[in-house]
Amino acid sequence: MFLTSNPQLNKNGELHHLLSIEGLPGEILRQILDTAESFVGVTRREVKKVPLLRGKAIFNLFFEPSTRTRTTFEIAAKRLSADVINLAINVSSQSKGESVLDTVANLAAMQADMFIVRHSQSGAPHLIARHVSEDIHVVNAGDGRHAHPTQGLLDMFTIRHYKQDFRQLKVAIVGDILHSRVARSQIHALTTLGVPEVRVIGPKTLLPTNVDNMGVHVYHDMAKGLKDVDVVMMLRLQNERMHGSFLPSPQEFFKFYGLTAEKLALAKPDAIVLHPGPMNRGVEIDSTVADGSQSVILPQVTFGIAIRMAVMSILAGN
Repeated sequence: MFLTSNPQLNKNGELHHLLSIEGLPGEILRQILDTAESFVGVTRREVKKVPLLRGKAIFNLFFEPSTRTRTTFEIAAKRLSADVINLAINVSSQSKGESVLDTVANLAAMQADMFIVRHSQSGAPHLIARHVSEDIHVVNAGDGRHAHPTQGLLDMFTIRHYKQDFRQLKVAIVGDILHSRVARSQIHALTTLGVPEVRVIGPKTLLPTNVDNMGVHVYHDMAKGLKDVDVVMMLRLQNERMHGSFLPSPQEFFKFYGLTAEKLALAKPDAIVLHPGPMNRGVEIDSTVADGSQSVILPQVTFGIAIRMAVMSILAGN
């Protein structure tokens, strides 16, 4: 049963905005994953376009930089035949003192159909979604420490592609959970899709104090945490969000929490390794693992285009 009080859903229980995985029913997540499956084939065709969003105007509003996420959204929108407008807001109107809502209102007046929003402040996409007209959709491309729903979804797509059934898995998320919006989206998605055991592994200084309330098993020891897992999801150290001393040094972090071949050997022999990127080689992951046979890091990027195509096509159809 859909909760129509959810600001992400319309009155029919269909996806209207994608702001967070938290609170979305499993049916919606599976709909996105299934729709993305059909778009994976488009990327292999000679002409990598479908006309689903022809005539639609998609605005990439990036209030903080992210080349990878912005580029995959742009490619996804263009493969759906949309008109794409990229705006680096952090170096334009914001530097002149214009508010976020004024910026969005002016762009909405240019007949925008969808805003892809990335912002350093948690909740900014939600604020925008509350103030746009009903015919405009908002997608959260990462906000503060809060959420990064399309990254979480592409990670779920990658896991399903290689492991098929979520209900049989043990998944470990390793590293800077505290500052990671990706980790929060991953945890909500994994638990909603029925993963029976989700583990988080990291030093106490990089784990939220209430993380065990999210239905995860907490480990501070890498060897114990990786024992017999099917999926290892590494996280980047979010140095730009750290204020104060969270770690003695990157070298110390790598010693205890960096993923090496020796540590990966503690997981199941067919375990896969994910990383949302960009990677800090020699800090959270060793090159032999990042480039090894169990790594699915590059397929994640490819699947990310299909997931973003799926999200935009579903929103435009609702």
